[in-house]
Amino acid sequence: MNGGAVIVLDALSVGYRAGRRSSRTVLAGVSARAAAGELTVLVGPNGTGKSTLLHTVAGLLPPLAGSVSLDGADLAALPPAERARRLAVVLTERVEPGLLSVEDLVALGRHPHTGPTGALRAADRAVVAAAVEAAGAGQLAGRRVAELSDGERQRVLVARALAQEPAVLLLDEPTAFLDVSARVGLLGLLRRLARDDGLCVLVSTHDLEPALRVADQVWLLDRDGSLRTGPPEALVACGAVGEVFDAPGLAFDAVAGAFTIRPAPGGTPVAVVAPEPESALVARLLTREGWSVVPEGAASTVTLTGPGRFSAVDAGGTVEGMGWTELAAWARRSGGAVSGGRSGPGRR
Repeated sequence: MNGGAVIVLDALSVGYRAGRRSSRTVLAGVSARAAAGELTVLVGPNGTGKSTLLHTVAGLLPPLAGSVSLDGADLAALPPAERARRLAVVLTERVEPGLLSVEDLVALGRHPHTGPTGALRAADRAVVAAAVEAAGAGQLAGRRVAELSDGERQRVLVARALAQEPAVLLLDEPTAFLDVSARVGLLGLLRRLARDDGLCVLVSTHDLEPALRVADQVWLLDRDGSLRTGPPEALVACGAVGEVFDAPGLAFDAVAGAFTIRPAPGGTPVAVVAPEPESALVARLLTREGWSVVPEGAASTVTLTGPGRFSAVDAGGTVEGMGWTELAAWARRSGGAVSGGRSGPGRR
């Protein structure tokens, strides 16, 4: 597979032309860079133009202004056949494979190399087999695509793109129809392809938390149409991720690398006495129910007394011998407010 490619956006404006003299601009004047050997993720809220930007980078939409260059060459000016040999795209739309086998679908990626007849030579078949293995789909060989799960089918589509032997791999929301484990697995696969094969991989995704963990670079679109770029750690540390994605009651925790519920204003302070991971899990449970978790010195406490067993103290007394379900019920019943002497099972 080819390597060493660099995609550069220079003062790029993207959108849709409604005729010779009119157009609708979605993003204006954005500049960014995606390099070979790196996984670059494009993230942002719905409606900020991620798909429009990616489709323009892929050459599926013409730029309204500015340029997209691949290794210094204007991508829009490349002949379609050459662009297909250098750049492969996996889109969100579901593929209707009919009766195609895995090998048949992946072999479609060889068309930019086979000429008008589409006849596969031995060398082409070897590339197809290598692409199937590189995408982690070797165990699917011989099966019909229609029989595959969404996660398996997505790996086959990645294999089809790899069969083009591209230098650049673009994917638009490739995890949209996948379960959690398949989403994480696919992002890990894309990172390995960037690292091992030297590909320039650019993927738009809504899976912010895992993307920030595996990406080398982030293109972050905000609701005002600005594009900020850099390593994920830099964009988290400067507060850019929180500015774009925080919502009432929900905030991005830079330390945890995940979204957490904001403590409710006026919640009753409570201290948690437990080792990790139970301490963090109990704190999350209590925060969800309106408590304000503090390090120490609170009149209310929750203590781990044994494996999966807890005691809790609040203004109404002590409850002992609770499991996780009972602890959740206690936290909800108390609701983060000082309990006025309420009693219940186990309270003394």
